[in-house]
Amino acid sequence: MTPYLDVQHLSKSFGALQLFQDISFSIGEGQRVGLIAKNGTGKSTLLSILSGKEGYDSGDIVFRRDLKVGFLEQSPVFDPDESVLDACFNHQGEEEKVLKAKQVLTQLKIRNLQQRMGELSGGQQKRVALANVLLTEPDLLILDEPTNHLDLEMIEWLEGYLQRGNRTLLMVTHDRFFLDRVCSVILELDDHTVYTYRGNYAYYLEKRQERIDNKRAEIARANNLYRTELEWMRRMPQARGHKARYREDAFYELEKVAKQRLEERQLRLKASNIYIGSKIFECQYISKRYDDTIILKDFYYNFSRFEKMGIVGNNGTGKSTFIKMLLGQVPVDEGHIVIGDTVRFGYFSQEGLQFDEQVKVIDVVRDIAEYVDLGGGRKLSASQLLQHFLFTNEQQYNYVYKLSGGERRKLYLCTVLMQNPNFLVLDEPTNDLDIVTLQILEEYLQDFPGCVIVVSHDRYFMDKVVDHLLVFKGQGEIKDFPGNYTQYREWVKMRGDESTETRGRENASNSEKTRTSASSRPRTANVSKRKLSYKEKREMEQLESDIAALEAEQKQIEEALCGGTTSVEEITAMSKRLPLLKDELDEKSMRWLELSEIEN
Repeated sequence: MTPYLDVQHLSKSFGALQLFQDISFSIGEGQRVGLIAKNGTGKSTLLSILSGKEGYDSGDIVFRRDLKVGFLEQSPVFDPDESVLDACFNHQGEEEKVLKAKQVLTQLKIRNLQQRMGELSGGQQKRVALANVLLTEPDLLILDEPTNHLDLEMIEWLEGYLQRGNRTLLMVTHDRFFLDRVCSVILELDDHTVYTYRGNYAYYLEKRQERIDNKRAEIARANNLYRTELEWMRRMPQARGHKARYREDAFYELEKVAKQRLEERQLRLKASNIYIGSKIFECQYISKRYDDTIILKDFYYNFSRFEKMGIVGNNGTGKSTFIKMLLGQVPVDEGHIVIGDTVRFGYFSQEGLQFDEQVKVIDVVRDIAEYVDLGGGRKLSASQLLQHFLFTNEQQYNYVYKLSGGERRKLYLCTVLMQNPNFLVLDEPTNDLDIVTLQILEEYLQDFPGCVIVVSHDRYFMDKVVDHLLVFKGQGEIKDFPGNYTQYREWVKMRGDESTETRGRENASNSEKTRTSASSRPRTANVSKRKLSYKEKREMEQLESDIAALEAEQKQIEEALCGGTTSVEEITAMSKRLPLLKDELDEKSMRWLELSEIEN
């Protein structure tokens, strides 16, 4: 394998903030590498350093001689007066290349090649930048969030494009489906260090957990030995011989290991003090259009209690407009939307929230509420919520202007949750959030006892969170599908007309069968109502008993792991048991919820 890039002992800091220190890795020909890290730890900075746009403190970066590198920035900048075509080729387009450019740009839904760049939205400009870097056909592609501003059809096209041939790439993305299907190597930037996993995202998850378990056991062993050595240090006289000095030096090295802290959360954040009535909202034959673009046409839908709905579809089909109509921000042309009296919306928008740069992070959240009542006598303070979403104590008392783009999105999410809503409406919540935060948010939404609507192009996230889909196909056509995104795609493939489903252009007969939005009869997610059978009632009682026992065991293990008196063997066994216990608890809780919905 021909080496394309070799990074040795690279370090970078901004003032007192150390992003990474003495990191080393290499990329060979044909390797497709995904870079994963928490927000604010230097992912985009590292890519900028490799592209030559950012300096570094120390280390060596060596590219193969004459290597051609293409770099996609997270926020590209163009001359607003140049055309789309000129932006792709910098005024040097040959006829053959122009034809190829038209093909790639059409796949990315950019069709007017003479349009001025200044007239395009930020998302459209990002797509032109992506087309540009693909068209230059570099030896090494460096991509910063390539799936941002792409709809599902574009993402699937890009997956196929990058999988073809012997392409070499390094990319940052939060799209875990994309990572799993495209990348063969995962680099994790964590605690100022880079860890390499030679496999896809699923392999990375498995091996990362092994690394964390081993690290946790190492810290536990060090703590046990540290207590013994600390007693020795306290007893020893000041005048020490050569052996004693050697043992003293070893003590300080041991102390560094013992005082390490893993930022792994042991508890899921569960709220039980949320009430929402049986009436949520009802769309009564609503219609909406902008000129020739139809968003909704005679659309009826009765939203059910505790429903977790996903909304998918290509850009421009009206997904965001629909939820803004639901929230009363955009008027309907015809029909009515009736909202239940108990509904309290929490809205996370694509546009985000403008913060006062000179306010401390903790004060942004405290201005909304000091705490949230979780029920059962439990309260969650503003600081605890921020900590749950991986804001350290130091970050909480920093000013907003010091936050990265992803950290600002995470802070915005915390402000929405701090309002204690019973109905969450999330419009593209995964954009710019790191994977660890996405996992936390997924857990929160899985346990959330209210209602949820998610608009997202993140297929992995949708599969984890939603149990029902509205598929916006354009021109007012909406498919009502009882399942998650993967189940929907499998259903499409079984019907044998995947290409037409993907493009939202079915023939007339199929369209009549699937056009539920334009139906004149009411639709509701709960088609039939029934009572629990005797067997199901007994199952529900047993589940309640099992869940209580599992939660007690979970609490016991977590207390033991934090107690400092457990042996290394017991710690290792508990670390292996804990994730299995959580999976079992999740499975039984989900089944209990299914039965409780029937009962209600």
